[in-house]
Amino acid sequence: MPKSLKNDYDLARNFQIWLSHNYRNFKPNHLRVLIDLNLRVRARPDLKNKLLLAFDNIFYGNDPIEEIKALESEHFPYYLNSIKIIASLSQLFLIEQELNYTQNSNYDPKSLFYQGWVRQFIDNPKEIDNMCMSVARYQPPRSQYTDKENKKSRKYQVNLKSLWYIES
Repeated sequence: MPKSLKNDYDLARNFQIWLSHNYRNFKPNHLRVLIDLNLRVRARPDLKNKLLLAFDNIFYGNDPIEEIKALESEHFPYYLNSIKIIASLSQLFLIEQELNYTQNSNYDPKSLFYQGWVRQFIDNPKEIDNMCMSVARYQPPRSQYTDKENKKSRKYQVNLKSLWYIES
């Protein structure tokens, strides 16, 4: 267990996510969702806004299965898991971020850190290697994807339009 969580982490209420795939069980991490979404948008750039909107709506609390219904019939030649699994994992990682991150956060809500990366992996043309390295080093997503929704940012705003972070 990471040293930073030892004092405040209740093992009896541990929030863990497991995935069963081809007769093996494992704990997926955030990179699975981020890489999957990046593969999808690279293969189907025409669906970028639909992916962004669906995963933003999951972040805002909507049912992931409902949000991806319009994407289920789309063909994605490259992906790691079904869009249903990726959407459900994303919702679980958002919940996990809120419950398990016990330190002070630069984000309010805390899950905005993860959601900023979801947006960046879908929207940003930067190479996946560079973005994965940034995530692995716990670097924050670009502020373009978080600042107006971050209550701790001086750029915070209310009543933003959908996909407010996309540069025109």
